[in-house]
Amino acid sequence: MSKTKQPNSRHCFICGVENPVGLHLHFYETEPGVIETQYLAPDHFEGFPGVLHGGIVAAIIDEVSGRAYMGSDPTNPRFMFTGKLEVKYRKNVPIGKMLKIVGKVLKNKGRIAEAWGGIYDAETNELLAEGTGMHINVPPDQFDMSKLEELGWKVYPDQ
Repeated sequence: MSKTKQPNSRHCFICGVENPVGLHLHFYETEPGVIETQYLAPDHFEGFPGVLHGGIVAAIIDEVSGRAYMGSDPTNPRFMFTGKLEVKYRKNVPIGKMLKIVGKVLKNKGRIAEAWGGIYDAETNELLAEGTGMHINVPPDQFDMSKLEELGWKVYPDQ
């Protein structure tokens, strides 16, 4: 399976490479409209003992669903705000165990798009949590695309 790495930023909670309290996730487009990553949640994101906090689960699903429309061209990303997010917590998402995270495009309606995100147990491929997001393009007057480099928006090498 070929995969194309998506850019990261410096400070985003989910993907920021310099965020000291962030998740530091790196996303890969595995086919058009499908992205994936893996994550091993640390103890400090625990909600209930042994379980990833539900707010972190929702944040991951929010990010992966929005990024499904981003594409893999770091010079022309599609940045979107979340207008609505619905999360279904199917099973406890464990900390300290490898997770597979997937995002998929659903419907693209001009400046508004819907996408799906899921968190799986990477070993068993069991779906633990999923959600759908309705995302809205960031208006051009609210984001200066010429500042991508300043924000650290680029593809960082895998470590």
